[in-house]
Amino acid sequence: MAEFERESMEFDVVIVGAGPAGLSAAIRLKQLDADLNVVVLEKGSEVGAHILSGAVLDPSGLDRLIPDWKDKGAPLNTKVKEDNFYVLGEAGQIRLPNFIMPPLMNNHGNYIVSMGNVCRWMAEQAEGMGVEIFPGMACSELVFGEGGEVKGVVAGEFGKNPDGTPGDGYEPGMELYGKYVFLSEGVRGSLSKEVIAKYNLDADSDVPKFGIGMKEIWEVKPENHNEGEVTHSMGWPLGFKQSGGSFMYHLENNQVYVGYIIDLNYKNPHLFPYMEFQRFKHHPRIAKVLKGGKRVAYGARAVTKGGLQSIPQSAFPGGALLGCSVGLVNLPRIKGNHNAMHSGIAAAEAAHAAMAAGRSGDVLSDYDTALRDGPVGKDLKKVRNVAPLNAKYGPLGGLVLGGFDMWFQTIFGASLFGTIAHGKTDAQSTEEAAKHKPIDYPKPDGTLSFDRLTNVSFAMTNHEEQQPCHLQLADPALPISVNLPKFAEPAQRYCPAGVYEIVEKDGKPEFVVNFQNCVHCKTCDIKDPSQNINWVTPQGGDGPNYPNM
Repeated sequence: MAEFERESMEFDVVIVGAGPAGLSAAIRLKQLDADLNVVVLEKGSEVGAHILSGAVLDPSGLDRLIPDWKDKGAPLNTKVKEDNFYVLGEAGQIRLPNFIMPPLMNNHGNYIVSMGNVCRWMAEQAEGMGVEIFPGMACSELVFGEGGEVKGVVAGEFGKNPDGTPGDGYEPGMELYGKYVFLSEGVRGSLSKEVIAKYNLDADSDVPKFGIGMKEIWEVKPENHNEGEVTHSMGWPLGFKQSGGSFMYHLENNQVYVGYIIDLNYKNPHLFPYMEFQRFKHHPRIAKVLKGGKRVAYGARAVTKGGLQSIPQSAFPGGALLGCSVGLVNLPRIKGNHNAMHSGIAAAEAAHAAMAAGRSGDVLSDYDTALRDGPVGKDLKKVRNVAPLNAKYGPLGGLVLGGFDMWFQTIFGASLFGTIAHGKTDAQSTEEAAKHKPIDYPKPDGTLSFDRLTNVSFAMTNHEEQQPCHLQLADPALPISVNLPKFAEPAQRYCPAGVYEIVEKDGKPEFVVNFQNCVHCKTCDIKDPSQNINWVTPQGGDGPNYPNM
């Protein structure tokens, strides 16, 4: 694109992503120095459009950032009043009593929220302090300084042809420079991935691990609604060989969040995560809540689950990784938003101190230290062995041993297991199709369960078709030459939006990428056994438009 001259703007701090981490960083920077010039760039059409989370929010991060959030009208309206955990069988369930659960699993004092709406409110607070927020501005490239540090980003590039050449209405975008650049892109962010590789930030960390989370919002009958109820389960339909589990949260206005998370370390390439979720809703305990109600929204996204040992170095020359970009979800609690906020606060404080000392473009090592030694590190340390124990001993063994480990650490302050390594990546965990039997899934009934394409319409996702496909294949032939014969091409199943399919053309199989359906979950980038798919950001404003996720 050398023939196009890009305009540039300079800021003190450039923040990529208007999620809880990025917005917390912006607010904290302005609290520390109202004169700082801070910009937040968001690829969604509006703040919150790409936010999807359970979500039961631990308010500790918000308490620290905006102690008077209640007076300022933060949308934390439904306090948790009932906490249940079930082990499901096909037709029944066993409830685990709360007293056997480690104290950190207690949801007392937490809130059932829409994180999309929490982020919209946080954006209002940030803008009120003078933060500039630009939605619909995807950041497609990093800009490097003369010393090899990250100097800024390219944002707002529009109008490329499908082959990548500039179209008639091409806009080259702008270069936005910062003394520091914060990447808070969420799970498996494209720029974050590039930064981790360039600076070898994961040299001393374990492999990252992920799950795929799928969620629907339902409006249910008043008699089936129990505002403030939080229920988690494991077991059916996945069984006890594959880790995963469900959540059902009753928020206000007779609405229920129902969702399913499946660990992406599964071995059987025939596993169909979306259909496992749909089947789950037919369990008698779940079906009786949803019966007579209607599904009003659907979405999906990957979830980080590697924990403490998988966190790469979080500071790099010129910036920092925040929130899910660095992997801060507490797996057994299924919570990461509080840690995202803590990370934003810590990054802001480190950058402010550095700029006050006249520094810029260097490594904010104080941030990395604060992340590991502060609230985030303390939160993740006690649960660091849950994911590897689940992987090694299955969900039941993992439940018993992981629970024991969390209790032991609560009482004695140390783990008998030390820190267990994860081993393989999720892509490497996929075994050949010949070793496994195909799974026969019941057809969705259109009442409780739905086919993928119908459900994707409830994500309100949209991509301009005349642009380069943002799902890049390193080798376009590989899905048919390797993945299909060896793994029964699992992209047909692991994608929760039906992006990938095998069609027959002239008597031969052909791999089709329907990128218009993409809900930006990044599962393909993670789980493809050949690591052939690279997810990059499409043009700004494209993707899902989640209302209350």
